[in-house]
Amino acid sequence: MKLTFSPASPFARKVRIAAIELGLIDKIELVPATVAPGTANDEYSKITPLKKLPVLILKDGNVILDSIVIVEYLNELAGGRLIPGYGPRRWQVKSDHSLINGMLESMLLCRYEKMVRPQGLQWQAWSDDHWNRAWTGMARFENRPDVLNAPLDIAQISLVCVLGYADFRFADCGWRKAFPKLDAFHQKMLERPSVKISVPPPA
Repeated sequence: MKLTFSPASPFARKVRIAAIELGLIDKIELVPATVAPGTANDEYSKITPLKKLPVLILKDGNVILDSIVIVEYLNELAGGRLIPGYGPRRWQVKSDHSLINGMLESMLLCRYEKMVRPQGLQWQAWSDDHWNRAWTGMARFENRPDVLNAPLDIAQISLVCVLGYADFRFADCGWRKAFPKLDAFHQKMLERPSVKISVPPPA
């Protein structure tokens, strides 16, 4: 299998952590790819018209996207440790995963608005709204001991990617001071080799 990725992508990081934890990383070739708003990439568009990272390319050439679906595929392939197989907890973990994924998408849009959109065309209220979605999400998980203290699952992996991306792209946002329980969770997760090895490089 091949995984398109960038070391800066929190979505690709999530898949890499999941693959390591599931014992599948040695079966996946990491293929660097670059995508950016307003920049053509015809070759990558042939793989996925959405031009999103990551995608998983199977041996038969079929493509699985996006990161939510990829981790579910890998989890099934490895026997299902990161997503409960049935019952209320399954749907809670999947719902939390979806929420956290949306937080990451909002943070990425904030990044694009600030760094990619031309000066004079930036929409501050729009950016503030998306940042508030991510920040309010962090506040919710600050008060979710059922997530922070649970056995490792895909919601925890996704949440650590949110916090890592906040450090990487929004270093002055002050999330540690605002959310000490998340800070403790993040520090604990960094003890896992899968999390430590996938930390984004210095910006």
